[in-house]
Amino acid sequence: MDNIIKTIAKEIGKPEQAVQNVVTLLDEGNTIPFIARYRKEAHGAMDDTALRKLEDRLKYLRNLEERKQEVLHSIESQGKLTPELEQAVAAALTLAEVEDIYRPYKQKRRTRATIAKEKGLEPLAEALLAQPMDGPAPEELAAGFIDPEKGVETVEDALAGASDIIAEQVSDSADLRKELKTLIRRQGTVRSVQAKEEDSVYATYYDFSQPVSRIQGHQVLALNRGEKEEFLKVSVELDRDTALAAADRLFVKPGAPAAGFVSNAVRDGYDRLLQPSVENEIRGELTDTAAEGAIHNFSLNLKPLLMQPPVKGKVTMGLDPGYRMGCKVAVVDGTGKVLDTAVVYPTHGDRQKQEAIAKLGAMIRKHHVEHIAIGNGTASRETEQMTVELIRGCPGVSYMIVNEAGASVYSASPLAAQEFPQFDVNLRSAVSIARRLQDPLAELVKIDPKAIGVGQYQHDMPVKRLDESLDAVVEDCVNAVGVDLNTASPSLLQHVSGLTSATAKNIVAYREENGAYTSRKQVMKVPKLGPKAYEQCAGFLRVPESRNILDNTGVHPESYEATEKLLGLCGYTMEDVKNGELTLLPEKVKLYGEEKAAQACGVGLPTLRDIIKELQKPGRDPRDALPPPVFRTDVLDLKDLKPGMVMTGTVRNVIDFGAFVDIGVHQDGLVHISEIADRFIKHPSEVLSVGDDVKVVVLGVDPVKKRISLSIKQAGKASAEKNANAKA
Repeated sequence: MDNIIKTIAKEIGKPEQAVQNVVTLLDEGNTIPFIARYRKEAHGAMDDTALRKLEDRLKYLRNLEERKQEVLHSIESQGKLTPELEQAVAAALTLAEVEDIYRPYKQKRRTRATIAKEKGLEPLAEALLAQPMDGPAPEELAAGFIDPEKGVETVEDALAGASDIIAEQVSDSADLRKELKTLIRRQGTVRSVQAKEEDSVYATYYDFSQPVSRIQGHQVLALNRGEKEEFLKVSVELDRDTALAAADRLFVKPGAPAAGFVSNAVRDGYDRLLQPSVENEIRGELTDTAAEGAIHNFSLNLKPLLMQPPVKGKVTMGLDPGYRMGCKVAVVDGTGKVLDTAVVYPTHGDRQKQEAIAKLGAMIRKHHVEHIAIGNGTASRETEQMTVELIRGCPGVSYMIVNEAGASVYSASPLAAQEFPQFDVNLRSAVSIARRLQDPLAELVKIDPKAIGVGQYQHDMPVKRLDESLDAVVEDCVNAVGVDLNTASPSLLQHVSGLTSATAKNIVAYREENGAYTSRKQVMKVPKLGPKAYEQCAGFLRVPESRNILDNTGVHPESYEATEKLLGLCGYTMEDVKNGELTLLPEKVKLYGEEKAAQACGVGLPTLRDIIKELQKPGRDPRDALPPPVFRTDVLDLKDLKPGMVMTGTVRNVIDFGAFVDIGVHQDGLVHISEIADRFIKHPSEVLSVGDDVKVVVLGVDPVKKRISLSIKQAGKASAEKNANAKA
């Protein structure tokens, strides 16, 4: 365990004691959000990302140690464990290295080599492989192993069997496999060719080659998918002479009578067994690396999407566009409660369009709607045009296009049926679209993150790993914001630190049966929510209705006493907190002395600083500090776009080779990575996040293929030129 702590500490650049403390906290059942927020003194203020990286490495290294013990036990049980083998296993840094060492000792299916061993030819193979300089010719050695009863009729039969045994030893050599993999990583090439005479989206890869060391993750995933769909043939190549030279160095003794025979067996082993096996392993490595990159990218995109600023307390109309089934409409109040629903048919002709405008106008006036959220799916374009006409007669109303990815998945789910049993599936989708505008986080947690559509090749990812990563992002976001105990749905509550799906449902059931919660402590009365779960969740729950103002802050109940001591030290009371009169608190603490104040209150400096921050803005929502969403009152069309136009857009997806930006024409434009910044960047995520508002210049428009090329780095230059011309 000490080695694991040292390894992790070195990898993440943190003190060993801090790593040890985190490992202990994790082993005690504490969650990452709880450790990150309320145990800063123990880990030196690592953030959620660093803590999750630590947790991932801890799991991997523990699995590695466990596998090492299994392998050593298996080899020992065969009576083949040597001090050298034991040392090699102990020194292995990856699971792949351990498996390569274990390979010769694994129970194999029946191979040509095992059949030769059954015929008693293993001693012959060993004698030939030894290659003594004064030894006999291979044929002389083989003559002593002819045994018709075992199926060895001739010298040739004996030599063929010995060659098969040597070939398998070559393939199983951990040293050779390690050297070949290193060579492929440095000098190998990934190639793909067209597999069938048919055009496809994989045309770019019909004659493709890229060094293994330089191939991009998105290219690997595209090649894999193209191969799976039988449009491509993909291979990983290494110069054969280079590979054989490495094998000869390990197995062939030049000048020995048996050297030529062994050399031929080495070539057979390489071509028939080793090369295909190592190629598969390298492709597996490339895929794993690409998948991890894609999952990381998905997580990066998901976080800002979930953390979009809410549009709180506004009556909102949600429009789920459609052709044949019409446009579904739902009006929700400021808390998300459904006030009204309807179906209109603006795409069925001009008369129906005017009827829709009249009906929606009446609903807007009746319920005092302030914002309209339009789903960006089928018929969204026509619905937006109708909405622009509609709001001309409704002063003060604006609209926003909302990404409806996953809305149909949610509306057909058991959760939606349970939440809205009285509504048709299509109307549930309209409710979801309206609520996405009001509180993106609360609504999007109801949907499988994979269905939200902010990744690349997400359906090709290892499902378990992708789910773990995305669930971690959702958990971090929910706990960063905090959850209102009296309004949160079970879907939101289950992501709170320490809570499960069952306890989340029990919290809501208790609320419905006993009325609104009046304090955090009251949640301890919820069935199956014990002291440990309360410790983990309490700081992330908010109770605005509580008499204790601290119940509506991020201050953990375990620090309430310390908080009251701090207030007393600085001459404040809890009433001052309620009245928002603590603007001078930081200065007063500094005058008193931060370390002295922390010691007097019985907490560490990080906790003291967090308490001060919370007391200054009780009940604050971190999303309120972000730029508000951009609402529109007019509409653009693809045909309106011209190269050189400078526009404002919203980043919808960040991928390896660029970013897709919504500029309000129902077709996201692509900003290639080369057009994002004036400086070199390895990945677009260094500069952009989902939800960012950016200025772009239109580089080109292809109306047939519906493609828009944009540039961010040229937008600033275009704006400057425009201003200069205007002044002139």
